[in-house]
Amino acid sequence: MNAHEYALQANGSFALPDACFKIKSLMEDENSSIEDFANVISVDPSMTSRLLQIANSAIYSFPGEISTISRAITIIGTQSIYNMMLVDVAATAFKHFSNQAIDLKRFWRMSVFTGLAAKNLSIKAGIRDIERLFVAGLLQDFGELIVAKISPDLAKQCEQYSAETLPWTLQQNTLGFTYTDVSAELLKIWQIPEKIILPIRHYNDAHNIQINKDVKVLYLASRLSLVDSHPERFEYDDTVDESMCKSLAISSDDLALAADYASQEAEHILSIMDAKTFSR
Repeated sequence: MNAHEYALQANGSFALPDACFKIKSLMEDENSSIEDFANVISVDPSMTSRLLQIANSAIYSFPGEISTISRAITIIGTQSIYNMMLVDVAATAFKHFSNQAIDLKRFWRMSVFTGLAAKNLSIKAGIRDIERLFVAGLLQDFGELIVAKISPDLAKQCEQYSAETLPWTLQQNTLGFTYTDVSAELLKIWQIPEKIILPIRHYNDAHNIQINKDVKVLYLASRLSLVDSHPERFEYDDTVDESMCKSLAISSDDLALAADYASQEAEHILSIMDAKTFSR
């Protein structure tokens, strides 16, 4: 199977909720009102509750409590509402595909850590839509769960990475593609905006191609996440490309601060998104 075939099989098992397509359609319609968005979201009590919970979480850090969907849309904006819906979908999809073929606790922490680090670094890099980078970081390695569910033996082989054979290199050698290739293919099937898919599709090749800031930021965030999860195997100096940092005007101190921020906030975000479900 290739990356697209894995994505097709996953989509047949878990499809993106209709509400996401409706919200995306409203975003593309300049005549849409806040009430239109609120009507789509409010019909699902679970989604309403989760969106308000996330809107009041450390991800957005608003000083006052957001108690209604309409206020959340007014303050956060429709793009952020859509991004938060994708976070909610990610939590549900992760539960759906969870299995014992891989270390789920490690997988979930790395996903959340990458999203948080990408959010922090995007501020340093002057990227305005930081929520988009959080979503991209959260979803970038979703393909690992898909492969683990469909081909557990191959997923176990891909977990045997080391400082000599990095994760994405081992995936390419074992599968003929990387987990991020599967992630990008599934998000394309789900009609997720290209601005989210592009950095996921290209960040592992960031040092070889001419790419935008989003790709570079996700590259750095994913490497920080790898070091955070395996400090005994990986070090920042050996894992992070210094030239990538320079092109974004990001210093070693900025990297350290981003890693500290992601580490501190990860446990809080994990608890919000019911991370215990993913523990062994």
